[in-house]
Amino acid sequence: MEAMALVYGSTAIGVGIILGFAGLGSALGWGLICSKYIEGIARQPEMRPQLMGQMLFTGGLMEAFPMIVLGMAMWFVFANPFAAAVQAASGS
Repeated sequence: MEAMALVYGSTAIGVGIILGFAGLGSALGWGLICSKYIEGIARQPEMRPQLMGQMLFTGGLMEAFPMIVLGMAMWFVFANPFAAAVQAASGS
C-alpha cells in the first residue's frame, strides 16, 4: 500500500510541474505574439486589421497546447496507468 501512495504522490507532483510549464509556455507565447503584433503595427499602421486577425488566429492555435496538456494531466490523475503497473508488479 505504501508503494501506491508513492505512485500517486509522484504522479501529483509530476502533473503539477507539467501544468506549471504549460501555463508558463502559454504566457510566454502570448507575450511574444502580442509584442510582434505591436511591432508590426508600428511599422505599418495600415495593416492593423490583417495583423489583428493573424494575431488572434495564432494565439488561438497556441492556446490549444495547454488544453491538450490539461487533458493529458487529467488522464494521469484519474486513470493513473502507473498505479495498475505497480499493482500488477506487487501481486496485490
